[in-house]
Formats: sequence, C-alpha cells, structure tokens
Amino acid sequence: MKSPMPLGPLMIDIDGVELSSVDREVLKHPLVGGLILFSRNYESVEQVSLLCEAVHKLRAEPLLIAVDHEGGRVQRFKDGFTQIPSMQSLGKVYMDNPTLGYEYAQQTAWLMAMELRQVGVDFSFAPVLDLDYGCSEIIGDRAFSTDKEIVSALAIAFQRGLTEAGMASIGKHFPGHGAVAPDSHVAIPVDERPLEEIMQNDVYPFKQLIQSGMKGMMPAHVIYQQADSVPAGFSEFWLKQVLRQQLGFGGAIFSDDLSMHGASVVGDFEQRARQTLKAGADMALVCNDRSAVEQVIDRLQGYIINMKSVERIKNMRPITPPFLGVIQESQQWQQCRKTIDRLL
Repeated sequence: MKSPMPLGPLMIDIDGVELSSVDREVLKHPLVGGLILFSRNYESVEQVSLLCEAVHKLRAEPLLIAVDHEGGRVQRFKDGFTQIPSMQSLGKVYMDNPTLGYEYAQQTAWLMAMELRQVGVDFSFAPVLDLDYGCSEIIGDRAFSTDKEIVSALAIAFQRGLTEAGMASIGKHFPGHGAVAPDSHVAIPVDERPLEEIMQNDVYPFKQLIQSGMKGMMPAHVIYQQADSVPAGFSEFWLKQVLRQQLGFGGAIFSDDLSMHGASVVGDFEQRARQTLKAGADMALVCNDRSAVEQVIDRLQGYIINMKSVERIKNMRPITPPFLGVIQESQQWQQCRKTIDRLL
C-alpha cells in the first residue's frame, strides 16, 4: 500500500467560504501542507465546519487548518463563537490576584481551543509572548504584560488550557516584537537594542514556554540590527543558532505571512519562501495573494521536502479526539464562559 503524500512546506489561504475547484487543485499540490483561515472564510459555525471537513478530506494525510484566533483585536470567527478577551485583560487580573489570573488564562485558552476544535480547526496561532513596551502599533493589548515573568506565567497557564483541549500552542513573535513601533504588516521594523538585552528580556518567555512543552513558534518580521541584517524569520542565527541550538526548541517553526511588508527586504515571494525554509522554518505562510502562491509553487518545483520538518508539522495535530456533542452544553464550557464574561 502506497504511503500518503507528506505535508508540504507551504501554508496558504483561500478567498471564499467554500472551496472552489481551483482551491481544491492548489491545496492538493505536494508543496502545500496547510490552510490558514481568515474572517472572509467565515459565515457561520455550520459553514466553517463543512469547509474544514472538505479540506481535511482532500488528502490521505489531512492538511493542517490554522487560524489567528488569539483574542481581543485578533479573532477571525465571531458570530457563534465566544468573544475572547485581550491577553492584557488577563495580565491585569494577574496583577491583582496571580492565582486567579493563572486560572482565568487556562480557562480562556481551553474554551477558545474547544470551540475551534469543534468546527475542525487544528490550531490557533497563540499565545503572543511579546512584551508590551508601550510603543508597538501592532502588539499593545495583545501582550499579557510589560513584565517578562508575568508574560511567562500567564502564557504557561494559557498553554495548559490549550493542551487540556488537545490543541498545540504556538508562541509569537520570536524573539519579541514589542519594542519596535512600526507594524511589520506595512513597514520594516528595526530593533536596534543590544543582543544581550533582547536575550535577557524578550527571549525569556519563549525560553520558559519551550521548557514547558511549546510545540510551535512564529518568528517576527523584525530586523534585530545587532544580531543580523535580515528579519528573524529569514535568519539562520535566530532560527538555527538561538531557537534550535541555544534554546533547544524541537517543535515546528512557521514563518509569519510572507506577503507582509516586513518580509519584502528578502526579495520576491520565491526568494522569501526559499530563505525562510533555508533559515530553518518548517512551514512558510503565503497569504492574501493567490498569484504569489502560484509563483512560489511554480518556482519551487523539485524542492526536496525535509522529512524532519514533516514530522514536526504533523506533531501540530490535535492530540485528543474532538468533543462529542455540543461543547456549549458542557459544564466546563459554561464555567469558562462565566470567567470570560468577567474579563470583558
């Protein structure tokens, strides 16, 4: 019996709320290994459940389905889903009562993960491990705290909630996006701080979460000038030397979206994809530009898939069966929902 085609190193997106014939063809390509969903792909719980089911049935080795559903300003699915509070709100609870903050973070993550798993999503790109320095346009209240110890404690609790729901955690944006003002979606942020300062402060939560079993990591489209001339997601120094060797991270590395302006310094889309994979990423995200996806697929023909990367990507799959029945009817969901209502 022939073994199923392994998952490829590209995660792409689609335009609509159901698969077109072209979508099906592209998603079946050997270089593709995952699909990321956005708000435009969501109409209802029933619709997105059918979409995820159709995607998972496309290949013998089902594609991974991801979403940015971290809470606060970044939550792709809304109607029919619980509104997830910002991570900053958990940090404020922790400041008053660490035990309660820890408990709330775990409950919030569990509920978020269970609602996503119920519709067929494999994982969310969460939690954010950046420190809030009060200057970043894009981080802000997405961060748990300004304090690296509080970020670490709450992120560990959040990760426990995800794990309890069977969902892998993904820390972002390594080695820390919080100290630069520009938004890497539309600019090329440069962090000029000494490497020692970044390692001592910003990298600290990532180190703690790796030691606590974090399965995924997403590097920042930020240039850390004292360490390398390219953004972290394209840097062998950050991904191989620091993340893999110094910190001992053995999980999957996902590039941030290669269509973001912060990635443009590396070249065209083919060059961006090649460089992030060469630097040590296991999966390159190409989103919001179907022509870019086609360009990358066309020009990477013959690319030799790294089987170690395939194994790391496969480990992102949920580790327990999905909840049978309606999750909202469970006592645990109702308790977690009460907790979230207190935070909003």
